[in-house]
Amino acid sequence: MDAARAVDDTVVVTRGGVVRGRDDGRAISWKGIRYARPPVGALRWRAPVEAEPWAQPLDAVTFGAASPQRPNPAVPLGPDTVMDEDCLFLNVWRPAAPAEDARPVMVWIHGGAYTFGSASQPLFNGTTLVADGDVVLVTINYRTGALGFLDLTGHATPQQPFDSNLALRDVLLALAWVRDNIAAFGGDPERVTVFGESAGGGILTALLATDAASGLFHRAIIESSPATSMYGTDRSRTVADRFLAAAGVSTDEVDRLRTLNVEAIVDAAMTVYADIPSEFPGTLAFAPVIDGELLREAPITALRNGRGLPVPLLIGTNKDEATLFKFMKSPLMPIKGEAIDTMFENMRADNPGLEAPTREQVLDAYETVRHRTLGLGIATDIGFRMPTVWLAEGHSRVAPTYLYRFDFTTPMLKLIGIGAAHATELPYVWGNLTSAPKDPTFKLGGYRAGVEVSKRIRARWTGFAHGGEPDAPGSPWPAFDEGSRATLTVGRADRVVDDLDRELRGGWGDRVLAFR
Repeated sequence: MDAARAVDDTVVVTRGGVVRGRDDGRAISWKGIRYARPPVGALRWRAPVEAEPWAQPLDAVTFGAASPQRPNPAVPLGPDTVMDEDCLFLNVWRPAAPAEDARPVMVWIHGGAYTFGSASQPLFNGTTLVADGDVVLVTINYRTGALGFLDLTGHATPQQPFDSNLALRDVLLALAWVRDNIAAFGGDPERVTVFGESAGGGILTALLATDAASGLFHRAIIESSPATSMYGTDRSRTVADRFLAAAGVSTDEVDRLRTLNVEAIVDAAMTVYADIPSEFPGTLAFAPVIDGELLREAPITALRNGRGLPVPLLIGTNKDEATLFKFMKSPLMPIKGEAIDTMFENMRADNPGLEAPTREQVLDAYETVRHRTLGLGIATDIGFRMPTVWLAEGHSRVAPTYLYRFDFTTPMLKLIGIGAAHATELPYVWGNLTSAPKDPTFKLGGYRAGVEVSKRIRARWTGFAHGGEPDAPGSPWPAFDEGSRATLTVGRADRVVDDLDRELRGGWGDRVLAFR
């Protein structure tokens, strides 16, 4: 069945079948649309397969299941969330107001350390974003943790084949669904902007360096990408071996993996999730793999050298990224001195022949930073800021690129030492400033200023999706180039600063530093 016009405001004919949504007065939403067959049984750890058509109209009014994961207070899924390995669903929002022309499309890729999160998180309710921004929005689930990022290809046999980069393949299939179906929802398949944060930003960083993604999106917005946290097959084989040991599966009985209880998979994955960064500071257990097939080279290398897909890019980080990881006692970021020293040693070993900066050179960039926050600054910059700067430098040579740093915080977040931490920009991007009932963000004030920040940042994000420059009323944002290095700082008042990262670049240098 070909994509066709909407039968009425809430009923849409897709290639797979009819879907019936819900109109809340500001936006119409369709939730829980299957884009792939259940990745279970023989399809566990295999590339996703396009969903089969359905015969009866689908009441698309509830979210599909989230990928199985442990509860994490930093990534609240919502009280009614169901978890299931059968999780490859997507959701669509569009403004309730009619439009004569097709609207631009924004496709959201959620974050969560490649291990947590879902498209159905309350924070990602799309009503405000689409109603005020006049866009069609798609939010997608992908497989997380070991189910989406464990690379078992080194243990494959003719009888037990495995595929790599499963979550990336999930996203690619979802983007193909958007290309084939979004016109029926009033979206323009020739104006698709992908946007994502943290792990979602990392996935998009990988897709920018992936030939298979060519033509599936036309602009990209990347927030707080761990752009250098992608590794080769030697490291992924180490993770796979650790996972098998944690799951109690020997290397000569990989056939058991197809029938292993999913709770046992999540448990083993969480063991490896904590152990790998503790033993190898600065690295992640689960992340995209440079497999020589889907990812032929490290994305940071491809993008730094101008070999990424030449689409306009909006990219940036938050000023105090690492404070969230310290606050949550997360093992993911090397914050203490011993861990940072080990990270430097491992990085030098992984970059033989590269004139990596010495520890003393790097510390010179933090001479004005108080000692107790030194580790937080180093972790923020090697994990997020410097990879983003390196990436922006390279991509600006092939497509318009806009670099930002999100600095806005509230009195309460500043008081408890979080500041503009990792993910704190998300409520402002979505216009959902009070989506969590116990959110302490505005307990000491700052809400009125936050509303204005949200209006400006949403105007920039959606204006960019419409095909323009990411300007806000009275606040233009010039493109980044290696001459002026114009960078937008988002605060109570937005400012454009030339070469905001000059001191950091002096300390870290202009050579990409990454683990292999």
